[in-house]
Amino acid sequence: MIIAWLPKAIANRDDLIDYIAEANPKAAIEQDSRIEAQVNHLVAHPEIGHAGRKKGTRELVVARTNFLVIYRVRPKVKRVEIIRVLHTSQAWPA
Repeated sequence: MIIAWLPKAIANRDDLIDYIAEANPKAAIEQDSRIEAQVNHLVAHPEIGHAGRKKGTRELVVARTNFLVIYRVRPKVKRVEIIRVLHTSQAWPA
């Protein structure tokens, strides 16, 4: 499997990390590293996240953070697509 970050997910991640960096740059780097490391586990274990709230998606809770990675697995093309990155206090998109 390969990991493909969709544009909205990249923007979500950047916005969240930038917000944290305003108050604590070191924490922002640590949080971003946790997201990256856990998403990379999806290469070998794409089903580790639980079934998503929207059909066809999965949700990966990023340990020791308040982040949730929304993704879908596309086995025919051997690809995991990262759709969104959300902070758990955010309202869910429609």
